[in-house]
Amino acid sequence: MSSAVYFTNLRARPGDNLLDKLERLVTKAGMGEMDFAGKYVAIKIHFGEPGNLAYLRPNYAKVVVDYVKARGGKPFLTDCNTLYVGGRKNALDHLESAYTNGYNPFTVGCHLLIADGLKGTDEVYVPVEGGEYVKEAKIGRAIMDADIVISLNHFKGHEMTGFGGALKNLGMGCGSRAGKMEMHSAGKPYADHALCVGCGACQRICAHDAPILHNGKVTIDHDRCVGCGRCIGICPRDAIQPAQDESNDILNCKIAEYAKAVVDGRPSFHINLVMDVSPNCDCHGENDAALVPDVGMFASFDPVALDQACADAVNAQPILPGCAIDDEAHEADHFHHMHPTTNWVSCLTHAEKLGLGTRDYQLVTVK
Repeated sequence: MSSAVYFTNLRARPGDNLLDKLERLVTKAGMGEMDFAGKYVAIKIHFGEPGNLAYLRPNYAKVVVDYVKARGGKPFLTDCNTLYVGGRKNALDHLESAYTNGYNPFTVGCHLLIADGLKGTDEVYVPVEGGEYVKEAKIGRAIMDADIVISLNHFKGHEMTGFGGALKNLGMGCGSRAGKMEMHSAGKPYADHALCVGCGACQRICAHDAPILHNGKVTIDHDRCVGCGRCIGICPRDAIQPAQDESNDILNCKIAEYAKAVVDGRPSFHINLVMDVSPNCDCHGENDAALVPDVGMFASFDPVALDQACADAVNAQPILPGCAIDDEAHEADHFHHMHPTTNWVSCLTHAEKLGLGTRDYQLVTVK
């Protein structure tokens, strides 16, 4: 059976505005029928890397927060720390980045929690039913402690997965630093001797004695290492690095399995805003010009159908002059043309196989 995906465009005439339209959209899509009373509600969002201006404005998040609070829920905005070194690699830097980009309790009406803690090591091991690549996903604890999950997603291109939408925000975004390493890597971490200062923090946290200190530098013994990734989170100099050698197709499948771990066994709802469709992830400290015109806002209980509908909507748009795709001979799939080594379909088909949803959808327009 197909899933309903609700859509509203970005037209706003006098007496109306986009925030009102977003509230109407989620109401028509059935979000108001969820039992929020007394429930902790994790609103998973990407706060944006400092320097990037394509991330979602906090005004949209406030609509969702107020909607949940009006129905007795206890919402919080959340994300997990990044695997790469940047403005969101630990909870303190992450919160500062969020504040810089306009996300704080005063603008959005709720608190912000970094789900995997100070150093990205506060995680829960969650079984993945039917997982082919991941048996236990490493998910940020605060996200798993919530009763309800809502993903509020900026739909845009991505250099490794083709695009980023609901499944990417749920899967990769909810993984702890070790979880992100598991998705990106087919191997085990290594130590960059140029950065290592021999402090021994990785040795103290490792339960398997894999980090070996010799002449003031650490080497990871891969025969002992189990690939948990906790050394990555604890290293104060970011000297412990993941291999990042997984194929893009398997990366997409792992993201689908992590997304399943996040939503299994509890209510969830998903919102994609297809605007400022930049070529790359909001994790970049910059954003390139949008690939296509802004499309609109989409919502559904089914994250697979939602992402499929948004991909179809983007690919139905003309390429904007002057963007990164300026070739008149571009292919119909804008995301694949932008990043030829990616295959976004692999994530959706694997998610469908796992029972996360269906790629078959019916689009319902909301005025």
